[in-house]
Amino acid sequence: MNLHALRLFHVIASTGSVTRTSEILNISQPSITAQVKKFEKELSISLLKPQGRGIALTEAGKKMALLAKRLFAVEQQIEQFSQDYQNGTNGHIRLAATYLPAHFLIPTWIAKFKQQYEQVEMTITTTNSNDALKQLLNVDVDLAIYGGLPEEYPDTIQTEELFQDELWFVVAPNHRCANQHVSLLEMMREPFVMREKGSSTRERLLALCRTYSTPAPRITLQFNGLHEAITAVIAGYGANFVSSLVVRDYVERGELCRVYVDGIHLQNTIAICTRKDEELSAAAKNLIQMIRQNPYTK
Repeated sequence: MNLHALRLFHVIASTGSVTRTSEILNISQPSITAQVKKFEKELSISLLKPQGRGIALTEAGKKMALLAKRLFAVEQQIEQFSQDYQNGTNGHIRLAATYLPAHFLIPTWIAKFKQQYEQVEMTITTTNSNDALKQLLNVDVDLAIYGGLPEEYPDTIQTEELFQDELWFVVAPNHRCANQHVSLLEMMREPFVMREKGSSTRERLLALCRTYSTPAPRITLQFNGLHEAITAVIAGYGANFVSSLVVRDYVERGELCRVYVDGIHLQNTIAICTRKDEELSAAAKNLIQMIRQNPYTK
């Protein structure tokens, strides 16, 4: 089918005039008339008929005009979608995040982003650090927001540090170590409540013990979520090694207390991870730019 000729017919049907169609499309009237007649011959359908000094649609022409209107309306939608996708106002972002940023940073970031880019779809997976990077490498997600400090990233991963926060040892207020200065060896004698294997903070604690040749902590309670682990410590059992971002408010309210371990001052990195040498969608770029402009500043 000659779509150019169909477009000419569509404009004629919309304006009711070959003259007006000629003005709109900047094509001569004879050329328009010739192309439409050729189109009618190809279809073996009469679309236009004389009416006074002008033209009118035949019954077949009226039905064809409705179909053409639908077709070119869809064309406009496709063009608009393409433009929106290029501008990042439409699309789909797949995001993996470790528990720390997923619970304490991403909700605010996404709320700000969606206020400006409401039509962009978001799929967010909360997981541990090992799985977040695995999903990124397997192209299951477009980017990962990582909270931690892995010993090294794969060469195919590009990282952008957003900020750092401290890692704290915390216990309940009635714990004997609450607000005390202790050695790392003494701290490791306490039972620990921690996240599951693969958690970045858990791996940091184990690496810390290896560095100082200290026995590994006794992890006597294990949870798959941060909230559950913190709640258990608040209830009075064990200690936790955790980002200050998670427990700062609890400490300020007196529900938890810090334990100051002599000589230990560790920081936690919050970073955006993407695949190297791979172009992100405009929507994903807009999200990253928004995150850069709204880092955690507490």
